[in-house]
Amino acid sequence: MTTVDDSPSARARNAERRTKYHEGDVVVVGAGVFGCAIAYALANQGRSVILLERWMYEPDRIVGELLQPGGVAALKKLGLEGCLEGIDAIPCYGYHVMYHGEDVVIPYPYVDSSGVVTSGSIPVPSSTPTLEHKGLNGTANGNANGTANGVVVNRHTKGGIKKENGAVKKEEEEDEDEKKKVHWSDGQPQGRSFHHGRFIMQLRRACVSHPNITVFETEVMSTIRGEHTDTILGVESRTTNRETNEKEPDYFFGQLTIIADGYSSKFRKEFIGRTPIIRSKFYALELIDCPFPPSNFGHVVIGKAFPVLLYQIGTHETRALIDVPEKLPAASPANGGVRGYIRDVVIPTLPEIVRPSFEAALADGKIPKSMPNSWLPPTKQTRHAGVLLLGDAYNMRHPLTGGGMTVAFNDVVLLAGLLKEVPNLADTKAVHEAMETFHWKRKSLTSIINVLAQALYSLFAAQDRQLKALQRGCFRYFQMGEHRTNEPMGLMGGLIHRPLTLAYHFFSVAFVAIWLNGVSVCNDGSLLGLWKLPFAMVDAVLILWKACVVFLPVFWTELN
Repeated sequence: MTTVDDSPSARARNAERRTKYHEGDVVVVGAGVFGCAIAYALANQGRSVILLERWMYEPDRIVGELLQPGGVAALKKLGLEGCLEGIDAIPCYGYHVMYHGEDVVIPYPYVDSSGVVTSGSIPVPSSTPTLEHKGLNGTANGNANGTANGVVVNRHTKGGIKKENGAVKKEEEEDEDEKKKVHWSDGQPQGRSFHHGRFIMQLRRACVSHPNITVFETEVMSTIRGEHTDTILGVESRTTNRETNEKEPDYFFGQLTIIADGYSSKFRKEFIGRTPIIRSKFYALELIDCPFPPSNFGHVVIGKAFPVLLYQIGTHETRALIDVPEKLPAASPANGGVRGYIRDVVIPTLPEIVRPSFEAALADGKIPKSMPNSWLPPTKQTRHAGVLLLGDAYNMRHPLTGGGMTVAFNDVVLLAGLLKEVPNLADTKAVHEAMETFHWKRKSLTSIINVLAQALYSLFAAQDRQLKALQRGCFRYFQMGEHRTNEPMGLMGGLIHRPLTLAYHFFSVAFVAIWLNGVSVCNDGSLLGLWKLPFAMVDAVLILWKACVVFLPVFWTELN
């Protein structure tokens, strides 16, 4: 256990060392989801933490907007649950899947503390009638909460934390705000969706206000190594001089440097030597007052186009993410590019009720913002002394299932607990032993989230006969009811930590697909259908083989 002096006098001395000499127990690079959370968790242990971020203004990103129930629970363990309040976050109770005009609603199950699905489920409306519903998706409160453009940071700030206007809300607005609060006592599993930037600013505020954290706005350029060893001692950065507005060299030192500089990390090649695998991009639209019932569910549309995701991120805003594989002919310049693909291919596959919102979002004539959909398997963090590379810099998965932040917060909970047993973070052997445990222990959750994301994307973006059969089998599996979907939804929501349960359900889907395909091949309404049984058996082998190809390599990679 750590025996850190966290008395008021020690805090004052450490704050002076951080501010004046740029020295702390831990230097964290990147004030994003992982960086803020690990800085806060280690500071709660009494560690002296320096948090570095290039820009302290609100980020404008199109992913990192959905936090699964397992991530919400991890956020509570970290003491950061308040960051979900005051940002117009929307409760999410599960998924609504549309498959070539059919649909099914799949709620998160009730799961006890040991990961066992318990009785009770979230009541949801019948899925088919909801498609005819003409009301707005979610609440109608027009008083969406704003957020600050900057936060107060140590001597490098560009703006202060802005205060809300003191206007008195109407009674009905207060009721709607109350609905959006996280009620931890009722046991109902629920995620949260929100504007990414607003959530990040809340995390940063929590760090700025912590007495054991000092935040600097500075651009980290490289790590600092010892003269006679390869131990990382800290980082070199460039900080803007407020008087001259010129960038000047700056240096920060710690017993341990944690780098969490995101999906486009400049340090990934140096410390893990892996490159993310990118198969497609998500292009994003922000839909205003888009009616797509049932509300408070994430929507997945599977049709002739590649997958489309929709989820509400504010009272009036719904995020639409359109998957576009690399070098897709339908999105070529000759066909109008990505805008042409969305207009001519995607919109016709959507329910009529949401098409006007899509068309309005395209009316600005701009190319939608995009983010690469990356897969980066984890690498052991036991090779380099004095430094850890974590967060998206270290491990990524396709954002189809919205599991990235859930992985990040659970990683922080686990890592902080392991490092709590290391009194001196300069003890490389002890840190590496903790990271060895971290590498294996995290797999009970992260392997599930990562494999689900990659496998479901392969099915939902199916382009060959066997994958399309698996896609249909997956949807029929969803339609079988809660006795079939409770565990898969518990896995996706980060509530169940049993990788073999995922394997069981994936191959159950494969056998459903084989059965459906066999019925389709042989049942042509005549006795001649029986003569097609050999073809159905060949198909069965090919479908099972395809399921193995999709699932087993990713599963094996994640479990190593």
